[in-house]
Amino acid sequence: MDPIIEIKAKEILSANWYKLYKYSFTKQSGSSIQIQHREVYDRGNGAVILLYNTEKKTVVLTRQFRMPTFVNGNPSGMLIEACAGLLDNDHPKEAIMRETEEETGYRLTDVKKVYECYMSPGSVTEILHFFVGAYSDNQKVNDGGGLAEEQEEIEVLEIPFATALKMIETGEIKDGKTIMLLQYLQIHIFKNG
Repeated sequence: MDPIIEIKAKEILSANWYKLYKYSFTKQSGSSIQIQHREVYDRGNGAVILLYNTEKKTVVLTRQFRMPTFVNGNPSGMLIEACAGLLDNDHPKEAIMRETEEETGYRLTDVKKVYECYMSPGSVTEILHFFVGAYSDNQKVNDGGGLAEEQEEIEVLEIPFATALKMIETGEIKDGKTIMLLQYLQIHIFKNG
């Protein structure tokens, strides 16, 4: 049986970059009622895509600085990951096609949604929409790299698929969404090597 939740209070703790709230609520399970408090980070929903080329057996990834990884022991703060971004009130498919061109320089004509999931449901509201998209060299319309006004400095990487899988094992790729999409490709697209 699902618990009955009633929000009693919602307080903004920070609204600097996104919003951090403190919720006070009651949780009733059967005859037991508990008062609980949780902090919840609301950054909006997002989308992520892994570009792949079956002829060249390659994928396109990005490399950029991520402050949370730096403060948690990543000496350079640089992270290799699949192209991703917030929806910004767009439909997930529209948002990821926009992000793909901004970050990687590829203008895709079609993408496939494969699933959606919460990446850190204990503290973050974001639901992430996962996509894959086939690319070819003639779809490269600019250098990518992100938007200067968003302080993005993104390096675009075209990597053999087999190498990307090995980078999970070596720890060069530690991003959860990227690992999930590489494994999706391994099961559904590159299943015969």
